[in-house]
Amino acid sequence: MRLFAAVWPPDDVLDHLDLALGAVRARSGPDDAVRWTARDAWHLTSAFYGTLPDAVVDALGADLAAHATALAPFDLRLAGAGVFAHRTLWVGAGGDVAAATALAAAARAAGDAHGAPPDPRVRHRPHLTVGRVRPAGRPARHRGTPPGARGPGRDRARFDDPGPAETFVQALAVYQGPVWTVDEITLVESRPGEGRGGGPLYAPLARCPLGR
Repeated sequence: MRLFAAVWPPDDVLDHLDLALGAVRARSGPDDAVRWTARDAWHLTSAFYGTLPDAVVDALGADLAAHATALAPFDLRLAGAGVFAHRTLWVGAGGDVAAATALAAAARAAGDAHGAPPDPRVRHRPHLTVGRVRPAGRPARHRGTPPGARGPGRDRARFDDPGPAETFVQALAVYQGPVWTVDEITLVESRPGEGRGGGPLYAPLARCPLGR
């Protein structure tokens, strides 16, 4: 079973982002230039556990819940945008990023206790993936930096050949979504290829409240 832990923004936050992305989608070139992720897949990954035996899921969920109760709820907002590896389009997060980093460390610790393989990514800069430039699209000239590194909503990208990725960053570099209180983390199963458009299907397995 392929598992990860994540924070899901509430509907009003996703509504705000969806509206902002509507204009960007119309300006990002041909319809097939970007494969946009489905709204129900928009999340902030705290820890990726990889493939684990079904038998450990309940214990992992219980340990994740125990770690979550030791952490207080905190405020975040979606802010800024950038590009990873010339193709992955993301929206960053501002607010109490230090608390989000602590939550990611706690989620990682829960996975380590159950034999999860090392996470290949450092989770100290929360972000939400909204799309991927298809191979035929133009590559980005600059890899953006999440708001926590240079201040909320800032990106120092300069582009000499605008393409779909550049258009996206230029449009949302100063994006600021509504603030919400993160009060739970979710253990999720990822089922590759079973979601809309051939993407992954995410199935929540356990919702773990913070500070309770």
